[in-house]
Amino acid sequence: MAFGDNVRSVRGMNDLLPPQTARWQRVEAVLREVAGRYGYQEIRTPVIERSDLFYRSIGEQTDIVEKEMYTFTDNNGDSLTLRPEATASCVRAGNEHGLLHNQTQRFWYTGPMFRHERPQKGRYRQFHQFGVEALGWPGPDIDAEIIALGERLWRTLGISGVSLEINTLGSASARAAFRDALRDYLVAHVDALDSDSQRRLQRNPLRILDSKDKGTQATLAGAPDLMDFLSDPELAEFSRLQDLLIAAKIDFKVNSRLVRGLDYYTGVVFEWVTDQLGAQSAVCAGGRYDTLVEQLGGTPTPAAGFACGLERLIDLVALSEVDLSRVRAEVFLVLVAAGAEELGVSYGEQLRDAGLDVLSNCGQGSLKKQMRRADASGAFVAVIVGDDERSQGTVSIKPLRSQGQQMSVPAHALVEEVQKILGNDSQ
Repeated sequence: MAFGDNVRSVRGMNDLLPPQTARWQRVEAVLREVAGRYGYQEIRTPVIERSDLFYRSIGEQTDIVEKEMYTFTDNNGDSLTLRPEATASCVRAGNEHGLLHNQTQRFWYTGPMFRHERPQKGRYRQFHQFGVEALGWPGPDIDAEIIALGERLWRTLGISGVSLEINTLGSASARAAFRDALRDYLVAHVDALDSDSQRRLQRNPLRILDSKDKGTQATLAGAPDLMDFLSDPELAEFSRLQDLLIAAKIDFKVNSRLVRGLDYYTGVVFEWVTDQLGAQSAVCAGGRYDTLVEQLGGTPTPAAGFACGLERLIDLVALSEVDLSRVRAEVFLVLVAAGAEELGVSYGEQLRDAGLDVLSNCGQGSLKKQMRRADASGAFVAVIVGDDERSQGTVSIKPLRSQGQQMSVPAHALVEEVQKILGNDSQ
């Protein structure tokens, strides 16, 4: 690149600009609030981990490990990877800090993940996830809790058109028997499979169920069904989860072809899907991973969780009728008097001390222009400081979203009068 040429962002790694960031902040606030209602606590892990963590957890025959990880060798000769997902990191942290030994933990996290995929709408090379992990409970009560938490997120964010699909992968022995039967079936139809599925046929045939290739999916229509390989206790536990979801009034569909793209999943798996985002139908997904803690060096610990992509979630919020994008300050300070900036600073801090969100006009401008800015800001109240107000020690208060009349009040009554108007507007 020649000196003076514009430096651009890396392909698939995007800037978030205002007012996008306002919508993100509001969505993130909802995520924190809802997770907290269920007793989940935040955990923050590094964005760079030892590559071996993901080879051992995700599985070497997955697309993520085979094709998508950002892996490099550091100056010490260690192989490191930008995290492609966070469940393995949460388990690693729990093991490393002794949080899982004879204990139960409810974690939530959010942050950037990295996968070298072909960028498209809803799928980026740096993307963001919100997730929850419940470690130490065998389920299905914790499975139902996690699903209920996800369902509450959609309701709180005003998202519609999202449907829940559930399945169970059963025990290791059930999966092994099903894997053999599936492999035998697919060997007889190998020419109808896409090239990735043909490559996986011998080493990981279950992953073929996750193929998006239409020809492969058509071939799978006649394949054996995993449900036929489950024991009666396994079917009873899956039925119990369904009973709990019905009790919570959560709609769902059993999809016996549903698998997850990571090798650590063991029993129940689930996805929320939508037809509103084009090719990217999965909004949120998860399930049980009862062997992962032991796999990464800890004591055997049952576990379950989910992760949702925030970019797709933000797109769904944008499609809803809930406007989370605007900076809705409660008060806009209109400063038109000569030297009104000092008063504006003073009044603004008084209002903020009272817990109100305040936007102050900067850059001067006529009364008409500043009132247009006040209206465009989404504020509920304009506080006006003109020459008359400054000389008389008063302020003018104008409701912007209700039918109330503009009034003049003593400056010392500013906070009280604004709170009255805001209280009436919220009723």
